[in-house]
Amino acid sequence: MKSRKRVSIITALTLVFVLCIQTFTYATEDIVKRSDAEDKYKWDLTEFYATRADFEADMDKLENEYIPQLASFKGKLNTAEELAAYLETDIAASLILEKGYVYANLSLDLNQTDSNASEMSAIAGRIYSEYVQAISYVEPELLALKDETLTSILNDDAMAPYKMYLDKLIKKKEHVLSDKEESIISSFTEVLDAPRSIFDKVLYGDYVKPIIQDADGKDIELSSGAYGHILDNSPDRDLRKRAYEARWKSYDSFNNVLAEIYMTEVKANVATAKVKGYNSAIDAALSSEFIPNTVYNQLVDAVNANLEPLHQYYQMRKDASGYEELHGYDTSIPLVDNYNMEFTYDEACDLIEKALAPLGEKYVNDFKDGIASRWVDAFEDDNKYTGGYQWGAYGLHPFILMNYNNSLDSVLTLAHEMGHALNSKYSDAEQNFVNASYPIFTAEVASITNEFLVMDYLINHAKDDKEKLFLLNKQIENIRGTMYVQVMFSEFEKTIHEKVEAGEPVSKDTLNNLWLELLKKYFGEAYITDDIAKIGWSRIPHFYMNFYVYKYATSMAAAYQIVNDITSEKEGSVEQYLDFLAAGGSDYPLEVLKATGVDMTSSKPVDATLSYFNGLVEDMDGLLKKVNADKPAVEPVKEVTVEDKPVEETSVDNEPVKKPGKVKTYIVKANDVLWKIAEKFSTTWEKIAELNELKDPNTIHEGMELVVPSN
Repeated sequence: MKSRKRVSIITALTLVFVLCIQTFTYATEDIVKRSDAEDKYKWDLTEFYATRADFEADMDKLENEYIPQLASFKGKLNTAEELAAYLETDIAASLILEKGYVYANLSLDLNQTDSNASEMSAIAGRIYSEYVQAISYVEPELLALKDETLTSILNDDAMAPYKMYLDKLIKKKEHVLSDKEESIISSFTEVLDAPRSIFDKVLYGDYVKPIIQDADGKDIELSSGAYGHILDNSPDRDLRKRAYEARWKSYDSFNNVLAEIYMTEVKANVATAKVKGYNSAIDAALSSEFIPNTVYNQLVDAVNANLEPLHQYYQMRKDASGYEELHGYDTSIPLVDNYNMEFTYDEACDLIEKALAPLGEKYVNDFKDGIASRWVDAFEDDNKYTGGYQWGAYGLHPFILMNYNNSLDSVLTLAHEMGHALNSKYSDAEQNFVNASYPIFTAEVASITNEFLVMDYLINHAKDDKEKLFLLNKQIENIRGTMYVQVMFSEFEKTIHEKVEAGEPVSKDTLNNLWLELLKKYFGEAYITDDIAKIGWSRIPHFYMNFYVYKYATSMAAAYQIVNDITSEKEGSVEQYLDFLAAGGSDYPLEVLKATGVDMTSSKPVDATLSYFNGLVEDMDGLLKKVNADKPAVEPVKEVTVEDKPVEETSVDNEPVKKPGKVKTYIVKANDVLWKIAEKFSTTWEKIAELNELKDPNTIHEGMELVVPSN
């Protein structure tokens, strides 16, 4: 994953950008290529610089003027007057650096083979490195000041625009060691970061993708894409099972080494937290955004108290599938057969505009203006960066990269990234450069709010029961993956760190057994937890991001409460939400959210979201039963002998012999699919397709008569 943030002195000017990569369900018809699109669907990067010479002039100014000026403040930051002068210079430099860095990399992302853009990216990267080195003294120097000196500086009128920056810095002070001790810890940075690096090399370098055979005996290499396609789409249950087992067995061969890598990561987190004076590793991790561990613990507890709706969902899937047992390779097959929704880009924009109406006229008009003003580079191209993200520079409008492909996932990605974009627009308009950036804890609230509104609109405007079932199932899966699965990850991470902190021995068996216990607890009795799934924890890169994934769930819970308040027309809810979007980093994350009426120190947002999930499951279950009850009666299965569908056997001289075979005829029911019919008769869908000369297994329809083997 590519990662960049806005240049900001609050974040030590680490450059990353808000990135959301969705797993796309690709549509195939009428997908526009960027090279064929009108200019209105493309960025206009001349808004940054008209020419490369203009870009290089800014980079030269940074290198030859601003960076030396910033370095000259070293040893002088002990008065409000000097610190204010430094910060003003830093902001002026950061504005230019951000503009140039973003411009160069947006240009490169449009065409990663563009040598001109690549050269500019390299120039901006070099200048950024020089800048970081030049200002590396600032925070250590400020934190070395006496408490009374820092407090005096903070209370000076000249520091009013930078109050949050200094307040956060002071809060870090008790966990900052002496210069010598900090230097020693810094010297181990590469060692402490090694577990993630080794993990990547094992899974993306040494790992050999397993190979299985399809029904025709052709090899399938189980890349992530191929594996996901089989589990999500294949009607052949045997193929799904073999793919599932092969995939997990391939990870099992690395179980020892991956366990050792992860335990090294955990021990490093625990040791660093202890040295820094934190009570626990989780306290240290959450301190970067000033979140108390009670928020994390309460999230896990609240989800554990609401597991029954998830258990009901898996029971519903089991009942709908007709399987005696529901396994991991059965849970991704759509419950609505052969259904897809496609939207052109313009249709997507119109749809999102309608869905966002509850946010008020100003928000909708700003959305429309963003689309019309070329904020979005909409379509894919041969050398364009994949996925989707929102990025930008203070003082300029946001820029959204898309690879729009007509799918519903693409629609949701556009809504998601426009949520980030309008958050940035409002924050930049209301806050100074220092306070405009917002933390990850609140960043995803704005994007998920838009996704909720789009899905709510689509569900309420579904054209028929089949479309509504499709949409209900999608929304259920969205919430399941974020609220339940990510919190299960969070509970696993929390439990393992606590075991290490308590001095308990932790082995690969400890990790494997805990994972199986969590799968059983979260997914319930209807879901059969196969032993081979025990190593599921070992392939999750987020476990090397130190208590990160819980934010996905808190963001969704906060977004749901905001949407619920707005759509139920709670007084002041729209205004409070717009104020939240404009708040940026002007206050601590929990306080910024409280201004919208969302209190993440309470379990209420999580409880409400999972109550909504429960309602979706009940709606889908009821609709499935209604659809099934409405099915017309069908003729019973008849057993006949069919002379014109002979079974081939082989004679002693290897010549085929035509022989009548015992078969049945089966009348296709509503919502039948070929692979389910095949399972009823202990055969394969390929065999039924062959007997009935079906070129496409998706062409069967209700009332159709099929010949099936009689076993």
